[in-house]
Amino acid sequence: MALADLWAVELLIAAFAGGAFGAALGALPAFIFTGFMVIAGEAAVVANVDAGSITGSVAFGAPFSPAISFAGGAAATAYAAKRGYMQSGFDYHNAKDITFALGTKPDVLAVGGVFGILGYWLTVASSTFALPWDPIAMGVTLSALAHRVAFGYPIIGEVRGDGLLDMSPFEREEMRVMGESATSDATAGDAATDGGTASEADGSSSEPRSDGGTATGNRLAVEPWLPHQYKWGNVAAVSLVAGLLGAYIAMATGSAFLAFGISAASLLFLNLGVERIPVTHHMTIIGSAGALASVGGADGSLLVALVAGGILGTVAGLFGELFQRIFYAHSDTHWDPPAAAIVFGSFLIAVLYIAGVFPGASYVPTLGF
Repeated sequence: MALADLWAVELLIAAFAGGAFGAALGALPAFIFTGFMVIAGEAAVVANVDAGSITGSVAFGAPFSPAISFAGGAAATAYAAKRGYMQSGFDYHNAKDITFALGTKPDVLAVGGVFGILGYWLTVASSTFALPWDPIAMGVTLSALAHRVAFGYPIIGEVRGDGLLDMSPFEREEMRVMGESATSDATAGDAATDGGTASEADGSSSEPRSDGGTATGNRLAVEPWLPHQYKWGNVAAVSLVAGLLGAYIAMATGSAFLAFGISAASLLFLNLGVERIPVTHHMTIIGSAGALASVGGADGSLLVALVAGGILGTVAGLFGELFQRIFYAHSDTHWDPPAAAIVFGSFLIAVLYIAGVFPGASYVPTLGF
């Protein structure tokens, strides 16, 4: 990519459409489609090395690049919750409900489109200067920061418990105390999606909110990103397994992305409400890339690759948990822990390559080194 691509009209139009489509489907459903497209694209390349790049042009291009469609959907969700359009029944703040399809409301689609363009710009900037991290993941991460600032949400939020990392208030089911400041007069969606007022049948409460609005139910004092996947030991265990899996798939196929696609597609079950489905795409992609980087490609030592992939997958998973405890659990919108973990893990791979520890860097840019 080149800086001139920032203003390529046809690509800006495509990015706008991708972001708006992500808003219509919902951020997580759009990302699940990314996973299926990655599987299709990488399978096509394995079958025929001369096959067109479905992965690069579709899965990681304007239609379904997470920096465009997922980030656009997440921003549109934050906007819709702020406007009071959502009554999703989500246990947390509605602005965190990335499973919710936002439909066809023009202003919501426009917000998704604008943030789709922002994600495209961020990706192009990282790629053009070969900055040492995954450019798409960085686009997702910075886009979430931007939507919090743009729509008036706190960057971190009010810390409850014994510090940023303390999830024990969630375990004790402690609720936020009435009288604490609210960040939005529509935090839980006090208007129905058809513009009407949420009723008691929607789970609403008539208790007064501290900002003068109407409460729609108490919020937990701390809201961990995944209630079934936040304990350090459990996160480390699933991260190790996913990193090893990603490493093996990468070595067997030569693809740094196939395991990522499988992990992303598996989130279909999470979106459908199947309990305790783990989120692993940040672990598998870093495990895959770390494996290939550590041995210089798929022809290297499988054992060394597995060790490297397992370690780096574990590091990525634990970093994602650290990130959610700081930037997700106390605030009101979805700031994606896996994207931040991919940024961190890919940065480690680039550093290890630049330092001469790894003979390669897989797909990760390395400042031109």
